[in-house]
Amino acid sequence: MPGLLRGVARTAVIAGTATHVSNNVSRRQANKWAQQEAQQQPQQYAPPPQQYAPAPAPAPAPAAAPQASMVDQLKELADLKAQGILTEEEFAAQKAKILGG
Repeated sequence: MPGLLRGVARTAVIAGTATHVSNNVSRRQANKWAQQEAQQQPQQYAPPPQQYAPAPAPAPAPAAAPQASMVDQLKELADLKAQGILTEEEFAAQKAKILGG
């Protein structure tokens, strides 16, 4: 019986040592892969620095051009209709837009 216990104990020690070494190797390899991935990630996903340049300030609003009076606009529409450029429907739509706006 003592020989059997000695054999079992030796097997347990060998198995425990093998498991410990295997876990260490796996952990070391996982850490190595994580470091490689961390080094590659910024290179792969970081946009070029020029994309983060501040946006230019918006241009100042242009000075408002004086609007033609409604009468002038209606005269222009009537001329376009008389020349055949605008149809009756287009003329009516533009006229309503001018008078309503």
